[in-house]
Amino acid sequence: MSTRPLHAVASLTDDLRTWLPAQRWFAAKGRDLTDVRVERAVGLADGDPALVHALVEANGELYQVLIGVRAELPDHLAPFAIGQLGESHAYDATHDPELMSGLIDLMAKGADLGGLSWRAEPGVELLTGLRARPIGVEQSNTSVVFGYHYILKLFRRPVLGANRDVDLHRALWAAGSKQIAQPVGVVEGAGAVLGFAQRFLGDSAEGWATATASVRDLLAEGDLHAREVGGDFAGEASRLGAAVAQVHADLATTLGSDVIDAAGMESSLAQMHRRLDEVLLEVPALAEHEAAVRAAFDAVRGVSGGIPVQHVHGDLHLGQVLRTTAGWVLIDFEGEPAAAPEERVLTRSPLRDVAGMLRSFDYAALHLVAGGEPDHQQEVRAAEWADRNRAAFCEGYATVGGDPREHAALLRAFELDKAVYEVRYEHRNRPDWVAIPLAAIKRAA
Repeated sequence: MSTRPLHAVASLTDDLRTWLPAQRWFAAKGRDLTDVRVERAVGLADGDPALVHALVEANGELYQVLIGVRAELPDHLAPFAIGQLGESHAYDATHDPELMSGLIDLMAKGADLGGLSWRAEPGVELLTGLRARPIGVEQSNTSVVFGYHYILKLFRRPVLGANRDVDLHRALWAAGSKQIAQPVGVVEGAGAVLGFAQRFLGDSAEGWATATASVRDLLAEGDLHAREVGGDFAGEASRLGAAVAQVHADLATTLGSDVIDAAGMESSLAQMHRRLDEVLLEVPALAEHEAAVRAAFDAVRGVSGGIPVQHVHGDLHLGQVLRTTAGWVLIDFEGEPAAAPEERVLTRSPLRDVAGMLRSFDYAALHLVAGGEPDHQQEVRAAEWADRNRAAFCEGYATVGGDPREHAALLRAFELDKAVYEVRYEHRNRPDWVAIPLAAIKRAA
């Protein structure tokens, strides 16, 4: 194998300094990118095109970049150019089906290349020679689908040590869970999990797309109520609630659970107050609700009895669930993207996941009427849809894991904490949507 691409990658440093901040998965947006270094570079395929796997450190954070190298860059790959390597073009190879198609083959062979280990899960025999295609809807990672069989997630910001997504999927699969996709292989290197492959659920529809289609049906009908529209989502919301509760039950059975008292929540409460402090500095409109939000947080101190904690999903919303012909499936168990790795592995109340999903129903309904001319009837119908599906989700959850609404103070605090987080996110990224979490805070507080 020619080593020219490997030696040349370091010459891309200046190009990477420009290219990285423009990527959706780059974490340090808004900060000057001063220190960029190529930590490792391994050739995975030689020739034209060639494929190089690189780990790049940018301002102290590690990123995984797959670099394609071609003498001539075709038009469909031109938008993904990184820079020049001599007379050749370097680009983001995850958009190149020709180069990506060989990755599952490496896993099937159990290949070891330059410190990278490609392994199928025990007992799994992978098909090879499958055509690859990227999925372009993610933000924090990049996934590639192989035929109709597998999906490989490439962790753009690999974390040293164990990988929560892989570990929880393995635990759930061992427990016989029907609410996840089967793990089929991993890529490891530099002390981190770099990629995770699972069965591809080709018959699935994303929860967000399904839910928002229901909202559009409702708004198109004008004066009908949510329960009267053919696209009513409440039945699906109930089944989703039961699926989430079953995942919680399986995780508790397999990985254990604990009970803490209200005093044991002090660390989480302090974190919630700190987040509120930070967001208040950025979004003055939140100030009118500060006292009520803090009171809701502090009400957790008065909760009697123990608070169950365990491993949970950690970042649950409608974009993290898929509806298949067999039922609902949960994906992406990495935890909250903005949280530090040591925070993601902590056990938490299952109500955190419930709160995340309840907030997501709010978003699914209200984002369609946000940012435009106010339409009172549409706003009322959207809010009605959200309330109906939030209730249905809790009712479905109750059939397996107990009704989360019985823990009103905890659930309210977690929902408000999530909404405060959303206020900051929307203020920074989608100002037209900041009214959605602010309205939720006003209602709840």
